[in-house]
Amino acid sequence: MEKVERNVMEPIGEVPFNKPKLDYAKGLKKLQSGLENFFLKKGYVLLIIGFLLGRALILAKLTPFSLPFFAAVYFIRRDKAPLALVGLMAGAATLSISNAVSAFGITFIFLFAFRVSKKWLNNEIRALPFYVFFTLLAGKLLEAFIMKGQLSLYDGMMAGVESSLGFILTLIFLQGLPLLSINKRRQSLKTEEIVCLIIILASVMTGTIGWTVYDLSVEHIMSRYLVLVFAFVAGATVGSTVGVVTGLIFSLANISSFYHMSLLAFAGLLGGLLKEGKKFGVAFGLLIATLLMGMYGEGSGNLMKTLSETGAAILLFLLTPQALTMKLAKHIPGTPEYAAEQQQYMRKMRDVTAQRVAQFSSVFQALSKSFSSHDEPTEWVEDGDREMDYFLSNVTEKTCQTCFKKDHCWSKNFNTTYDYMMEIMHDVDDNQGALSPKLARDWEKYCTRSKKVTEAVQQELTYFKANQKLKKQVQESRRLVADQLMGVSEVMGDFAKEIQRERENHHKQEEQILEALQEFGIHIEQVEVYSLEQGNVDIDMTIPYCQGHGECEKLIAPMLSDILGETILVNSEECATFPNGFCNVTFRSAKAFVVETGVAHAAKDGGLVSGDSFSTIELGCGKYAIAISDGMGNGERAHAESQETLQLLQKILQSGIEEQVAIKSVNSVLSLRTTDEIFSTLDLAMIDLQNADAKFLKIGSTPSFVKRGPKVMKIQASNLPMGIIQEFDVDVVSEQLKAGDLLIMMSDGVFEGPKHVENFDLWMKRKISELKTDDPQEVADLIMEEVIRSRSGNIEDDMTVVVSKVKHNTPKWTSIPVHVIRQKAN
Repeated sequence: MEKVERNVMEPIGEVPFNKPKLDYAKGLKKLQSGLENFFLKKGYVLLIIGFLLGRALILAKLTPFSLPFFAAVYFIRRDKAPLALVGLMAGAATLSISNAVSAFGITFIFLFAFRVSKKWLNNEIRALPFYVFFTLLAGKLLEAFIMKGQLSLYDGMMAGVESSLGFILTLIFLQGLPLLSINKRRQSLKTEEIVCLIIILASVMTGTIGWTVYDLSVEHIMSRYLVLVFAFVAGATVGSTVGVVTGLIFSLANISSFYHMSLLAFAGLLGGLLKEGKKFGVAFGLLIATLLMGMYGEGSGNLMKTLSETGAAILLFLLTPQALTMKLAKHIPGTPEYAAEQQQYMRKMRDVTAQRVAQFSSVFQALSKSFSSHDEPTEWVEDGDREMDYFLSNVTEKTCQTCFKKDHCWSKNFNTTYDYMMEIMHDVDDNQGALSPKLARDWEKYCTRSKKVTEAVQQELTYFKANQKLKKQVQESRRLVADQLMGVSEVMGDFAKEIQRERENHHKQEEQILEALQEFGIHIEQVEVYSLEQGNVDIDMTIPYCQGHGECEKLIAPMLSDILGETILVNSEECATFPNGFCNVTFRSAKAFVVETGVAHAAKDGGLVSGDSFSTIELGCGKYAIAISDGMGNGERAHAESQETLQLLQKILQSGIEEQVAIKSVNSVLSLRTTDEIFSTLDLAMIDLQNADAKFLKIGSTPSFVKRGPKVMKIQASNLPMGIIQEFDVDVVSEQLKAGDLLIMMSDGVFEGPKHVENFDLWMKRKISELKTDDPQEVADLIMEEVIRSRSGNIEDDMTVVVSKVKHNTPKWTSIPVHVIRQKAN
């Protein structure tokens, strides 16, 4: 209701106020589209360019532009070549009829030679400049011979210069003409393309030499306008380049315009430096350059005329639509418009990539459901009943089909016979192939072929059990594949969400950090904030070379810690290779806890190769993994088995898959890879470095112990070793660790190593509680020494002890309070 009342109360004259604006914008867009279609798509811009190039001169005599332009148009847009030729002839005719005839004749010679020899060319684009060169050379020499009746050295040199210019111009037009098409270019302009475009535009403008409007030179106005546009769009570098190139082309066309190159170059430089002042700043740069270079070049006599030409160029520049300059800026590297265009393109690519990854995730999820859908309990029961029927049918086919009492047993006494058969099968299965005496006597009284039936049951039971085992393995494998596919689906889904997370814009925070550090007296060249998420800060800085004084670690990181409210550390540092260079430093959030690890291990009988393997893995998600694997037996084979188990586990964990799925995947590989009786145990502890929460996953391994002061806690789980069965449930034991805790993990060679000990748990707890040190390496060495001493120095099995100490992550340098510094400064 409120919205309706508000619209009713509005003045009548303001209702259609925006409509003319919309109509104007729509009309302007339609006009722009129509002009683009007429000039670019239909190719009439080539007619105009051809007209101006046809009358363009070099050294007031040479006309090297006509044939290179026609050859490039003929090669790139052959259907528009007649338009270009008409424009060239018309332009040449404005100079003289002989120039038009000469241009047409040379063009005809080029077309004839090119079309005749085209079938022998392997690469037309490489041969085109040479065709232009020799055609121009031959045509100009023939023209000179016809006009004078003889050839002189001067004629040969001028023909050589013009044909050489034609060779170069052909290369320039081949690279620059595609830029005048209507196609939607995604890629940026290369430096060579920008220069070629400038040369083409400057060459076209030389065709306006001699044109005046109210006694003002058109070529001077257009050249200064061109410099203004490029200086405004791309800055001082491109602006001065445009000025130099344009001035050079005009100087070659007219010697009297030589000073003009200095004016244009200076104007491009000043305009580019003043581009922060928008269009008026660039125009002011041209005005200053005109005043300085105008008085220097031709004195004060022509200064008013030069200033008038500059004023006309500035007026054209101010009237230039912003859409045109923005469209041009999108293709020139280094401009904000180009960066925005690239960012938009990258965002689109990111969204497409994330969508594809999400689609793959859904595919894997569907595959996982497809595999797991066949494992419903109701289907198992139905399959079991069906297989039991097949079992009995196979037995009766071999025995009852030819028996004279078949109808009596199966037609009249079906239930009794069926129950006897089932009882015989279960009895034979339970008694390992033998039938109990009582059931054998009862069955002999009931069946005339009792012995034959019993033997058939025993034989079919062997096949039945083998089939059941195979089917169970297939079901377990299917379930394992479903779990793995679901794990991959979850990883890819998380990855898709991570891709779609926008990198936030932190300009304000960057300025605050830069200001705070500079107030402290530290010179910072650049600050880039990638993330300010708590516990996941990511900041890059560029600072001058500190000569090894450690400013980053001692000053900048402590100040960032106070600004951001959490401990910040130097993650990586690339120092400058020379004294006046810059260092690139990355600052990241410090983890709340660190883990210090000590290891002691020994091989059986003092050998060199142990069947035990251990690994400490720092995962990228802020977790720290400690793993011990014990291969069955000793020596090379056991070592290879345990080492491979840990390597597989490490790769899968680092991919981001959950711990339980990772362990099941490793078990699957180990159980399906070989039929040998080779198994491995796995003892895995995952510690979260942010909150010290620990998860223990034990597969056939011995207990672990946590020592917290005088208290010793045992951590135990019951699972078979890896590789024995294909399907098992992983027991996960969680424990909240604290700073100062010692986590002691060991293989069975250590836990069951002490001699004449009945209760290994109590013995190990007592030895750990009696330790007087909390150094991880010393604890590991002492436990190993105690076990070996209890065996009188004998090492009867591979032994490994891994001791980890959880500590608070205390940085070397405390935070520096920035607000206190600011208060003192004020």
